[in-house]
Amino acid sequence: MSASAPALPFEPDSPLVSRVVPAINAEPRKGGLGSKLLVLHYTGMASAEKAIHWLACAESEVSCHYVIDEAGRITQLVPERQRAWHAGVSVWRGERDVNSASIGIEIQNPGHQDGYHDFPALQMAAVTALSREIVLRHAIAPWDVLAHSDVAPARKIDPGEKFDWRMLHAAGVGHWVEPAAPDPLDPGLGEGATGHAVRAAQESLAAYGYGIEQSSVLDPATAFVLRAFQLHFRPARVDGRLDRSTIETLARVLAALPAS
Repeated sequence: MSASAPALPFEPDSPLVSRVVPAINAEPRKGGLGSKLLVLHYTGMASAEKAIHWLACAESEVSCHYVIDEAGRITQLVPERQRAWHAGVSVWRGERDVNSASIGIEIQNPGHQDGYHDFPALQMAAVTALSREIVLRHAIAPWDVLAHSDVAPARKIDPGEKFDWRMLHAAGVGHWVEPAAPDPLDPGLGEGATGHAVRAAQESLAAYGYGIEQSSVLDPATAFVLRAFQLHFRPARVDGRLDRSTIETLARVLAALPAS
């Protein structure tokens, strides 16, 4: 189906779906890619209904597979077999067509620019249930359950530091370790820093899946990736700096991966 064709009705992929609102901006997945990634977003809009209307219309030039409102109701906009336009310019483990390789869930929250708040318990329960079903259906690995900020660190910060990755992991979805506590007396290295510690961090972040060059320089691109890592794994302090807590948490994240 092309993006300009009328959106056609379809049967939901999950019994958890409350309703289907077909989105215009959807198409076949490219390059024979299947759903190997799950990407979580927040809507950044005032209400789920406004988000659904925007994500379903042609003029938005965006879409997603699912929207979950604050009461936990799930709306499906794009069939899982199709490519939704939710990730934008992004990369994970070298894959640059993240839209063709992923399923995208938008979680209602006004976002950092308009009263960012905790995700309600009913909403998190729905996110957890739907995510668990998706990863089982598509055999998505825990380390491939991602934030939008993970795949587009220079552009995005959602779903943000208040999203409960620990809870999701406890339910069997996603990768998580207990982070090392940040030290208020350790400001860490900032932009412009160079050396072995920076290079080692860049190599570790790339090994996990982030799109990052190993230059030994803490440049703006590296700071964005550090911020994305902190948003996901060390949310107590998100500053894009390379401190001992971030280094230790990154080491724990990698150590918890299965041996290759």
